[in-house]
Amino acid sequence: MHNYQFPSQTAIYHGKVRDVFTIHQDWLVMLASDRISAFDVILPRPIPYKGQVLNQIAAIMLDATKDICPNWLVAVPSPNVSIGKKCTPFKIEMVVRGNLVGHAWRTYQSGSRTLCGVSLAEGLKENDFFPEPIITPSTKADAGHDEDISKEEILAQGLASAADWAILEKYALALFQRGKEIALKQGLILADTKYEFGKIGDTIYLMDEVHTPDSSRYFYSEGFEERQLSGEKQKQLSKEFVREWLIANNFMGKEGQTVPEMTDAWIDTISKRYIELFEKVSGKPFIPENFSEVEVENAVIESLKKLQVI
Repeated sequence: MHNYQFPSQTAIYHGKVRDVFTIHQDWLVMLASDRISAFDVILPRPIPYKGQVLNQIAAIMLDATKDICPNWLVAVPSPNVSIGKKCTPFKIEMVVRGNLVGHAWRTYQSGSRTLCGVSLAEGLKENDFFPEPIITPSTKADAGHDEDISKEEILAQGLASAADWAILEKYALALFQRGKEIALKQGLILADTKYEFGKIGDTIYLMDEVHTPDSSRYFYSEGFEERQLSGEKQKQLSKEFVREWLIANNFMGKEGQTVPEMTDAWIDTISKRYIELFEKVSGKPFIPENFSEVEVENAVIESLKKLQVI
């Protein structure tokens, strides 16, 4: 955990994988750590360069989608740090799914044909495309597990007004479409992802990270159809392989379960997978940067001064 004390800092929040510092009341310094979480549990060992990968992909994607909707990001002073506007968040995550995979597949496999109030067709196989992308929101829990929720429940509970929901829905689907187009140019399929939104005044902003391996799942497009037809496992880029390893070792974040040992070789494998995802998604070579806490602190303070925040 990073406990910086920046000038004019008014709050600090340690999330599962991020440390967030509030400056005055309306700016955030968000530090993407190398911590990794799965099943809402922080795993015991950090993954080298993971924070840099997440932060830099998010910055690239926020820049590539800023014509669709306003977003929170203003500056990236250090490879693993972003500075932006503080929004009042909606307590929901907008999960958009183009393919039947992960949680959606596990729900489907259990026999259910409804997910977050959305009806799912019969006869689908794992990883099949939905006829159209679907939105399957979840609650943004302060602690514990996020829960599936339907549009109707969101409106009934006042988590968003009908007017705001219409904008959230429009933005989420447009962002997903852009994400798919960007991915396809890189030989990838964006299978599913999640977006978080907040408000400043009456304006809705896209927040947090976008189209990263922690918030999204990608398939390789080459050979996708052939693999589907033959029932082969799809080649994917996401942190699902970490979840699969945990499940295979009898860990799903439930009480009494122990996180399996993470060997140096396994840590190295995860780090390389994150770097591979950066290069595949961005089309740019990954340049690992090692920076001291003092260098990060100085870069952030310099940036805050430039932005006339402090």
